[in-house]
Amino acid sequence: MSTDISTQRVLVSAGSNGIGKAIACAFQLAGAKVAICARGQEQLQAAQQEMQAMTGEPVLAYITDLSLAQDISKMMDDLLEKWGAVDVLVNNAGGPPPGNHDSISDEQWSTAFDLTLRSAVRLTNWVLPGMKDTGSGRIINLSSYSAKQPMDSMLLSNSLRLGALGWAKTLANEVGKHNILVNTICTGWTQTQRVDQLLEARALEQGLDAQALADQLVTKIPLQRMARPEEIASVALFLASPAASYITGAAIPVDGGCVQTI
Repeated sequence: MSTDISTQRVLVSAGSNGIGKAIACAFQLAGAKVAICARGQEQLQAAQQEMQAMTGEPVLAYITDLSLAQDISKMMDDLLEKWGAVDVLVNNAGGPPPGNHDSISDEQWSTAFDLTLRSAVRLTNWVLPGMKDTGSGRIINLSSYSAKQPMDSMLLSNSLRLGALGWAKTLANEVGKHNILVNTICTGWTQTQRVDQLLEARALEQGLDAQALADQLVTKIPLQRMARPEEIASVALFLASPAASYITGAAIPVDGGCVQTI
């Protein structure tokens, strides 16, 4: 079956670095029309220029705070005016900060909810009408294996990502009749700036060296290494392709075997 996605219009949120950028680059190289958004202007423009240099094709880039409804509305108004519809939405956002029950404030709960779950809901609300009109669409959510197996000192992620999985599964049931497929990629430890920051925070908390902590962590991964962002991107490409036409409502671990449940 074909894996051609060259006719697709793809929006990747938080697409200026890490896994989001790797996914956006993969779609760009595959010939799709690509739009990205992020909060930081400098990093966003650098990613846009890098991607355009890969193929010579334009990339739309929007400065957007995904926790703010007005930012999302402004971006989507412009994007839909230019494209008419979005064929593939990749819901990605920076993960919530680490912390335990006693250390997390009400404000942090609210901010994490807006960023981790509500941003995906808001973006999805914008793209669903066009997908229903065309009778097809793909919504691919980026999550963490913490949605399946809780991680120490990651209360916000453990809680909200599980809620996002419930939302995605319910949505898949609702929109399947329109041939709109909704799936979630549950990533494991990946070589990104976000992971570096998490390890530094853990190392400081435990009085350890961050590199020593990373080495110790890798020994618990069956594949004995962290993922490369490009390995996550390849799964997103597959889920967006015709080859994945009968997969929906799935939460797919791409974690090197970290999750130990069957």
